[in-house]
Amino acid sequence: MKRVFSVLIITALSLGYTARADEGMWLLPLLSKLNIGKMTELGLKLTAEDIYSLNQPSIKDAIVIFGGGCTGEIVSSKGLLMTNHHCGYGQIQSHSTVENDYLKNGFWAMTMDEELPNPRLSVTFLVRIEDVTEKVLANVRDGMSEAERSAAISAAVQQITREAVAGTHYRAGISSFYGGNDFYMAVTETFTDVRLVGAPPSYIGKYGHDTDNWEWPRHTGDFSIFRVYTGPDGKPAPYAKENIPLKPKHYLPVSIAGVKEGDYAMIMGYPGSTTRYMTSYEIDEVLSITHPNRIKIRGIRQEILMADMMADPKVNIQYASKYSGSSNYWKNSIGMKAGLERLNVKGDKEQIEKEFQAWINANPDKKQKYGEALNLIRNSVQGRAEYLNASQYSSECFRSGSELINFAGNAGRLITALQSGDSQNIEKTIESFRGSAAGFYKDYNPPTDQKSIKAMIKLYMSDVPAKYHPDFFTVINGKFKGNVDRYVDDMFAKSVFASEAKLNAFLDKPSLKVLEKDPAYLASVSVGNMNSELSKNSNQFASDLTLGRRLWIAALREMSPERTLYPDANFSMRLSYGSVLDYEPRDAVIYKHFTTEKGVLEKYKPGDYEFDLTQKFIDLVNSRNFGRYAAPEGYLPINFLTNNDITGGNSGSPVINAKGELIGLAFDGNWEAMSGDVQFEPDLQRCINVDIRYVLWVIDIYAGARHLIEEMTIVN
Repeated sequence: MKRVFSVLIITALSLGYTARADEGMWLLPLLSKLNIGKMTELGLKLTAEDIYSLNQPSIKDAIVIFGGGCTGEIVSSKGLLMTNHHCGYGQIQSHSTVENDYLKNGFWAMTMDEELPNPRLSVTFLVRIEDVTEKVLANVRDGMSEAERSAAISAAVQQITREAVAGTHYRAGISSFYGGNDFYMAVTETFTDVRLVGAPPSYIGKYGHDTDNWEWPRHTGDFSIFRVYTGPDGKPAPYAKENIPLKPKHYLPVSIAGVKEGDYAMIMGYPGSTTRYMTSYEIDEVLSITHPNRIKIRGIRQEILMADMMADPKVNIQYASKYSGSSNYWKNSIGMKAGLERLNVKGDKEQIEKEFQAWINANPDKKQKYGEALNLIRNSVQGRAEYLNASQYSSECFRSGSELINFAGNAGRLITALQSGDSQNIEKTIESFRGSAAGFYKDYNPPTDQKSIKAMIKLYMSDVPAKYHPDFFTVINGKFKGNVDRYVDDMFAKSVFASEAKLNAFLDKPSLKVLEKDPAYLASVSVGNMNSELSKNSNQFASDLTLGRRLWIAALREMSPERTLYPDANFSMRLSYGSVLDYEPRDAVIYKHFTTEKGVLEKYKPGDYEFDLTQKFIDLVNSRNFGRYAAPEGYLPINFLTNNDITGGNSGSPVINAKGELIGLAFDGNWEAMSGDVQFEPDLQRCINVDIRYVLWVIDIYAGARHLIEEMTIVN
């Protein structure tokens, strides 16, 4: 009986948590213990020490967090960095004007003096990772409430991180793993002088835009190039002309030998978030609330933005990055929802929960320890549902969808300064406000936002129960007799935030009375008050949900001790390993593992914003001017597939071959496995990568920036 039960447990876990060679986002310090054997079987020629070492330069020293949500890699001894085009999109857009549209035409610095600084951009290197679980939990005791436990952990974290970086310029942060059962500390080094070196035109870097996003076959040159600078002493420093290129501990050599099916491939980077241990109750939540809301709200606003972007080149530049950021996860939600339903992921989770229940029922000690796990999760998820729904609508409609209302909320600090009567504080606050306002208005078009705010308010009114309406709705229903259009028009006519000129005129002669009556500011305060109430109501379930998840994941690890369950992604450096591989998305259809220049021309649509090409590109391809970047068969490789396990945050991650050489940049996943953040699908899940040979061809032959090629170490 016990043996049969054990088989059932293993079968259940295999539905959602089996650690296959191509599944898992693994912690670097554990590679030698857990993974190196299988990695070697797949073809790896390196040691675990070559990948992650505290004693010598290793591959981890070439990998960075790029900005706040992507990965990049160092590819030269002079700090040259590669990441995705969509990761550098905001920086490319910030330097673009109608006269010099780098989004449309691309940008290439032909000398270091031409490289463009990016004041708000940074890159972060990992110094080391350390298991600090015992230290963090040293003062945690049985019987503690969640609040007491959290306080004990917080105090320990502060002490451990403070001691870890004392006397250095490093930073330390501790993240929880396995639902708060384990803790690891990352010590990092951050550089803030990062300059734009090169970017292909959007018809290469974003070829296919929304249509091809999350789809295969792809034909996208999704890359951009930056350079990291240091102070003259080699340490991090803010931008200055006297700064020098970074001298990295390690940089990746670049292989043009090409890839073939079955080749070893590993990806290192910073995957953002997965929820592989999600329960069926949480699946219900994302299927009924999270994804439908995002799909509906963003879809409406994106139509407004796109219409104005297509009508005006200036608006197109202003909203390009905003639209891209919104539409990426809009389409992700469409695919995720469809994938969860099509693959019956909820049913798989229910099977695991059924076996869990049998496991604890067979052992009184386990039942006492873990018996409430699922009840805590279920009750919390169901209890917070209406608050979560309203909170998401508020975030999408007002924080993201109503720029004027959201920006006006920043006036709180100005009001505080004016109330203080301190002239020096007032002057300092005004100057700071002018600076942030300049950045806001640079990428702001009032008529576009005016249309968006009208649509967002109407949508919130119709879809969210009246008890969760912010109180500025009473003004709409009273003074404006329910006419949203009139209310918004009046807001734009009267608010000092409606244009940069109006705001600057106000800041020249600031008035507390005017600010406190400003309609955009009042709307922002109203939204903030409602959000606070929603958060308070939702937070009453937070402790039980946290406890339930911690118990649930601990139980899963204990149920099958012979299996190593990897922790969910949490934007800490991870490695995944696998192979170059094709796949069969449906009956009688086989997708090859690579695409070529032929497919680029097949998709070409003159004048189309997604699939246009220049004559220069077409002529180079038709003349087969591929140089040394052609495959042995003569074609120009564009993108290729691997079965590596990745998610958001891995964008820009290096795809590395068995020798530790760069062969591509990861940039997307495939439509058929969009449920992968919740459950890995080994037969379907693929990582889409831009072939490094296409990247080099664009740099060298298309753009003529051969000096960048000469800076890299190119190997055959």
